Amino acid sequence: MGDRHTAPFRLSPGFLAAVLVVALAAVPARGAQGGAIYKYVDEKGVVHFTNVPTSPRFQKVTLAPLPTITVPPRLYEGSYDAHIYKAAEMHGIDHRLIRAVIKAESNYNPRAVSPKGAMGLMQLMPQTAREMGVTNPFDPMENIFGGTRYLKEMLRRFDNSLLLALAAYNAGPQTVEAYGGIPPIPETNQYLRTVLRTYLQYKRK
Repeated sequence: MGDRHTAPFRLSPGFLAAVLVVALAAVPARGAQGGAIYKYVDEKGVVHFTNVPTSPRFQKVTLAPLPTITVPPRLYEGSYDAHIYKAAEMHGIDHRLIRAVIKAESNYNPRAVSPKGAMGLMQLMPQTAREMGVTNPFDPMENIFGGTRYLKEMLRRFDNSLLLALAAYNAGPQTVEAYGGIPPIPETNQYLRTVLRTYLQYKRK
């Protein structure tokens, strides 16, 4: 093969950024230079990198810190089994119904907050949480026990009618009483369909 002439190798700014990230990850943070990266561009436009500068031509590279990525904890339906079974036993409510309410209310997110201010797994409003003795609505055990107790109270208030109790859980008991039944509120009607469908799915398992 004959001789070939190659043009000076120049790096694009985007490629440089990627190289620097890799270089910083690969260089141990020790020694006199503390793991810093230095570079200089020679007369041919070639960029040279080092962590041990041997010439004043090298200038220290200052990089912006990489963004921190927060990964939320994985949530799954079996996370709170012990609390759900205990609350179900205490208040005489089917544990599958409690699960269906949690699924519809927060999708098992203990830190959920609604636009109206309902909090936690069973989406307790601040006043309801206080009435149910819940001091920390974001504590899964407290929230499940308080939400189950409130659901039990709605069942008692509406003569064990599941539909009316769930409607009251969503829209408030006063609203249900004012309409003399399930209120014609689209959100409440969708809520009832969601909870009942999920409840039936759980019962079939």
